[in-house]
Formats: sequence, structure tokens, C-alpha cells
Amino acid sequence: MCGAARSGDGMGKKQGNETTTELGVRPLGERTATRDKDATRRRLLDAAEQVFAEKGYHGAVVDDIIRASDSSKGGFYFHFPNKQGIFLALIDALVPKLATAVERAIAGESDPVAQMDAALRTVLETFSRHRRLSKILLVEAVGLGHGFDEKLMQTRSYFAAMIQGYLDRAVVAGAIAPLDTETASWAWFGAINEIVVRWLVTGKPERLEQILPQLRALLLHSVGATLPPTLAAAAATAVASETNA
Repeated sequence: MCGAARSGDGMGKKQGNETTTELGVRPLGERTATRDKDATRRRLLDAAEQVFAEKGYHGAVVDDIIRASDSSKGGFYFHFPNKQGIFLALIDALVPKLATAVERAIAGESDPVAQMDAALRTVLETFSRHRRLSKILLVEAVGLGHGFDEKLMQTRSYFAAMIQGYLDRAVVAGAIAPLDTETASWAWFGAINEIVVRWLVTGKPERLEQILPQLRALLLHSVGATLPPTLAAAAATAVASETNA
């Protein structure tokens, strides 16, 4: 009993520069090393985003990313096997950002058409805020080869499935007539993709969000949906503001 008590008294005390792990707490040195590794990975990804956006995939080399991140070759290859590996990691970074933003945007909407509108608006806003990542995903990654094509198809399928989910909800709620939502979702994705790619390459429109009223009208019309009155009034006001700007 006394031995157990003495052992318990020592729990949570520091031994040298580390914290005991009997309560599941990682040693202090280990936690610091983990934070340092995470910070290095983040720096490398940020630098890769900048380098790929400026030089393109083929024009960029690993040394460019290492210099831009103020890291080392050892640090780079600890986290990524090669240039392709960090490029694919950047593509993976955009998907959860977009999905999280969309889910947050539709959380306050109960009408299925309003949810589709909120999702569309959020997609354009997210691509606009993350222009460099968007260029990497939608422009730079196209035509790079088998490994990239598979990743792109996974990403596009993810977005199309997300759109199909909103269309399916609208059908169930009676907001739109029954239709082939899988085909419609890919058509919607294709339209959004081409609009964003045009903006990334040509800079037109000046702000991506400017295309929202026209794109919204075309997409909703394609599935026989109309905006709820309150949203329609807000959309008309937004169009008028853009026209007078």
C-alpha cells in the first residue's frame, strides 16, 4: 500500500525535461518534436502552393520548395517522397476546406433549393479565396499523367457526389421533379469547373462571385428549380448592386 501511494505521488511530476506518461501524457520532448514536424510540413505545403502556382508543375523543382519554405532536403523528404507527393497533398488539402465551408453554409438552410444556392455560392467564394490552390487543382493538375488523373477523378467524383446529394434532397422534398441526379450533378460540376477555370486563366470576370447570379439561374433552370421568394429578392438586389457598381 505504501509503495503504491509513493508511486501515485510521483504521477504527473517532471523527470528531467519530460513529463511522466502514466496518465497518458506524452513526454514534453515528444510533444515539442511533433509540433515542430507539423510546422515544417505546413511550411512546405505553403511554399509548394506558392511555387507550383508561379512556376507550374513541370517548371517547379523540389529545391524551389525547400528554399521558399526555409527548410532542408532532409525535412522535405521526411514528409514527402518527391515533388508528385507534395503536389497530391496540396490537392487533398483543398477538398476538406471546400466540404467544410459548404456544410457550414447550408447548416442554417432548411429549403433544399436554398441549400443548393448556399452550396454554389460557397463553392465560388472558396475557390476565389484560395486562388492558388484552385489553380493547382483545376489547371495545373490536368494532363499530368496516370497518378494525377486518378487523383483528379477521385476529387471530381467527390464534388459530383456532393452536388448529387443536394439534388436528391430537392427531389425527395418535391422542390424539383424526379430526374437523373447523377448525370445532372456531373453537368453542374462541369459548368462550375469551366467557369472557375476561365476565371483562373483569363481573369474574367474580375471577381469570381460576379458570375453567381447568371450561373445560379442557369443551373437551377436546368433542373426545373426556382429560388424561394426571399432569396430571389436578395439575388435581384445583388444583381442591381453589381450593375450599378
